[in-house]
Amino acid sequence: MSPAEPVVLAPPGPSTLLAHGIGSQHDLPISPFYAFAGAFTALFVSFLALGLLWSSSRFRGDRSGLSLPAGLQRAADAPATRTALRGLGLAAALAVLLHLLLGPDDPDRNPAPGAVYVLLWVGIVPASLLLGPVWRLLNPLRTLHRLLARARRRPPGAGRPLPPRTGQWPAAAGLFGFTWLELVAPDPASTTTLLCALTAYTAVHLLLAARYGESWFAEADAFEAYSDLLARLSPLGRRGDGRLVLRNPFHGLDATPERPGLVATVCVLLGSTAYDGYSDNPAWINTLQTSPLGRTPTATLGLLASVALVATLYCLCAAATRLVSGPHPRPLTAFAHSLVPIALGYLTAHYFSLLVTEGPRTVSMALGTDNAPDPSPPLGPGPLAALQVIAVVAGHVLGVIAAHDRSVRLFPPAKAVAGQLPLLALMITYTIGGLTLLLN
Repeated sequence: MSPAEPVVLAPPGPSTLLAHGIGSQHDLPISPFYAFAGAFTALFVSFLALGLLWSSSRFRGDRSGLSLPAGLQRAADAPATRTALRGLGLAAALAVLLHLLLGPDDPDRNPAPGAVYVLLWVGIVPASLLLGPVWRLLNPLRTLHRLLARARRRPPGAGRPLPPRTGQWPAAAGLFGFTWLELVAPDPASTTTLLCALTAYTAVHLLLAARYGESWFAEADAFEAYSDLLARLSPLGRRGDGRLVLRNPFHGLDATPERPGLVATVCVLLGSTAYDGYSDNPAWINTLQTSPLGRTPTATLGLLASVALVATLYCLCAAATRLVSGPHPRPLTAFAHSLVPIALGYLTAHYFSLLVTEGPRTVSMALGTDNAPDPSPPLGPGPLAALQVIAVVAGHVLGVIAAHDRSVRLFPPAKAVAGQLPLLALMITYTIGGLTLLLN
């Protein structure tokens, strides 16, 4: 295509919809002025109210929670329950594999792409919020590792200790790889593409789990890290003593371990979701179609730039907090947990419609229903726009609350509020970006 030729934007097909979530909702029936004004008002009011009324830390991490009945805990921890969940996860993975091997290479007639990009990637969000880190029990890779360890007559946890600096860096890399597959790969819904990607992912993790033991999955599996982070906001959790409890979700969020790679993991979630919102913008599509590098390299650079921008803004905020409030041993990870509600808000805004439309359709195909109904939006344009804006703004307000509580715990009272000004600026910047992607 020469520079003088017009760019023709083809309408998205089913594979495009699966690859890019719901796509942007252009011309949403909501005033940008009121959306931005409401967002800024919510952030400033919450910041001022917290500064005046919240002078000491109130969140107690994994030391809090109302114990659930002992019988319920015994049922949840019973070997039979855990075995059944592992079997369910393995059976679902085998069903996806069979559909990839034997099914048609058409996402309209094969449920495997929907199972991966909708039921797994998007469905893990509400599942983790309601039930806690469920993927840890369903994870078919853990089950395969246990079966292989039993065949070798070794305990599943046997292996070398992970290097301390490893942290969640492998999980961050895995999340980036999956979002690249979903948003950048030339044909993400192709059965061949999915088979190659899932086979490579499985082989790498099983080999490394054989070396480092079952603890490898808790630190390095992308989907376990994804589920565990979102489960920090679940009202169902575990205290430090192992008891199953009902808790204020902020206590669970406060207990987020400050591990290496935590910032990278959250920034991949935020940056990839932001890129997803921008990827169907006509200006970006034109850039992809006219770039001398080609579509895939240009899209890869765009995804990298989006993640890097989110991470750079956070690192600048952490440095400014250190200057204002004084040194802290780990200022980079100290406030990373406050980004989790923001990521949840973006995920809800971008993928709610996809889950409730394509999710049932995928299940219908998997069950062999020949006349599955076409997906229809659950909400009209107005309510959907309101839901998206509320999700983004609420995520930032919850992030402000989490950051404030951590700030008054770490810094002297005279500097605690001032130290949050960089964080407030970061929240405003993220809010502007998130709402701009939704409304434009």
